Amino acid sequence: MVDLKGFLKNKICDCISKWKEDNIYAVSFLVLPNEVNEYRGYTNVTEFFVGYNAEKDCQGAGLLAEERWNYAFWRQNEVPVIQADEKDEGMRLLFDWYAEKGLDKIGYEDYDACYDSEMRYIGKGPVGCYELVSEVATVAEELQKEGFIKAKFGKPLPIIIHNLEYPWYMLEACKKANPNGEAEVFFSAMKELGFME
Repeated sequence: MVDLKGFLKNKICDCISKWKEDNIYAVSFLVLPNEVNEYRGYTNVTEFFVGYNAEKDCQGAGLLAEERWNYAFWRQNEVPVIQADEKDEGMRLLFDWYAEKGLDKIGYEDYDACYDSEMRYIGKGPVGCYELVSEVATVAEELQKEGFIKAKFGKPLPIIIHNLEYPWYMLEACKKANPNGEAEVFFSAMKELGFME
């Protein structure tokens, strides 16, 4: 059995444990498919990175400001956890995990089926993305429940699971990742900015 969750947890904890900066206010879990990502003959493969944003990065923006919560404004200092590279242990484990779960056509997305009659996105990203997002959310939830994040930063911080935007399934993952209300300000901002109802 492929222990993807154990790999993710160890790698994430190792990465976060090395952060020294003061005033970090959010942890970034960037789960990103991209057409240029290739692995084992598949394209549009999903990668996973960990980073953060600090108060100095949003230059005094208000609690609900777009500059504070929209990834486009962030430092974008991500460290790869799983990267589309033939030598990457995480990507090898991820593809073994996909195989174990019976997933094939990794990276494929049927764009015609991704939107409802009102052109709202209802898809789950390319094959493999949603599944990785779900596993990442489970790990994030454990880190919050076990107190790892609070112990590291001396206070609760939100773990924001996202890609370059905030589709419905990423917001759903954020809810799971922050079981004790750690991301309430983020969700208030998403409502204020029109990313969610």
